Amino acid sequence: QVQLIESGGGLVQAGGSLRLSCVASGRTFSTYARGWFRQAPGKEREFVATINWSSSSTYYAESVKGRFTISRDNAKNTVYLQMNSLKSEDTAVYYCAASAATRRAASLEAEYHYWGQGTQVTVSS
Repeated sequence: QVQLIESGGGLVQAGGSLRLSCVASGRTFSTYARGWFRQAPGKEREFVATINWSSSSTYYAESVKGRFTISRDNAKNTVYLQMNSLKSEDTAVYYCAASAATRRAASLEAEYHYWGQGTQVTVSS
C-alpha cells in the first residue's frame, strides 16, 4: 500500500532550474533517510542526493554538488530536490526513495526499501 509519487519533472533549457517533489503515502518516513537517484538512457541508476531523518545531514554525488539541494518536510511526508544550473548530462528519469531502517543519510540503493515511479527530466542545449 506504500506509494511514493514524484512530480515536477519536465523540459528545461541548460542553465535553468526545476524542483522535484515526492510525497509518500501508506507509511510515515519522518524518522528515516530519504534519497534521490537517477537513470539516463542506456546507463545504470546512480545516486544523486540523500538526507537524514532530521535534515541535519545531507550528502551529494560529486556531479551535482553545488547545483542541487535536497530537503524534506516530515509533516507532509515529502522530500524535494531543487535543481539549479542544469546541464544536458542531468537528463534522466529521477526516482525518489525512502528507507524503513536507516536514519542517517544513505547513498546505497540497498539501504532503501520503497521507490517512486520516476519523473522525466530533460535538459536541452
